[in-house]
Amino acid sequence: MDSKKIRLVIADDHTIFRDGLRRLLELEEEFEVVGEAADGAEAVAMVQRYQPSILLLDLAMPKMPGLEALRELSQRHSSTRSILLTAAIERRQVIEALQIGARGVVMKDSATQLLLKAIRTVVAGLFWVGREPVTDLVMYLREQSIQQAPSKARSSFGLTRRETEILGTIVAGLSNKEIAQKFSLSEDTVKHHLTNIFDKVGVSSRLELALFAINNRLIES
Repeated sequence: MDSKKIRLVIADDHTIFRDGLRRLLELEEEFEVVGEAADGAEAVAMVQRYQPSILLLDLAMPKMPGLEALRELSQRHSSTRSILLTAAIERRQVIEALQIGARGVVMKDSATQLLLKAIRTVVAGLFWVGREPVTDLVMYLREQSIQQAPSKARSSFGLTRRETEILGTIVAGLSNKEIAQKFSLSEDTVKHHLTNIFDKVGVSSRLELALFAINNRLIES
């Protein structure tokens, strides 16, 4: 086995689609399809077994749909990067998929070269949605969430004014040191505020906090 190859698992309940996609992928020297799954449960098992670089995951499958499979893989802290393949998807599903671990979303009617480009983009560490790469996931989700629910009422979740200000800097990608400089605080004070924010909204990481803030419109657009 060539360790330099991009190893993939294809998960789709249509055998003809899987066979066709495998043949297309294996025309590319850098790709190796190591497994195929007919439902989400099989996909999760194959990812655990083969540890592929990429999982091409159908959104609508029996037993365990694509989004549920994504949640399961997220809970297992899999390093495999998942790309959803779908014939149709709503904006809210795109947002949900990216929030729970998908690295890309590609429509099934896309040109082959577009799918290949999406796979290579995701392998390189970026995200892909529709027809283009996404270099800033937090900003993309922020924009999509605003479009998805422009009139959604906001809740403060008990955050103080200072905590809300700090939350905005987290979404903007500032470090603790930069936040401390911005508000003339010590880094220990910033850490204390972040601990309080994490506790109030129920998250455990900066990325989770940023996505939570975006989804719940806790910051001004």
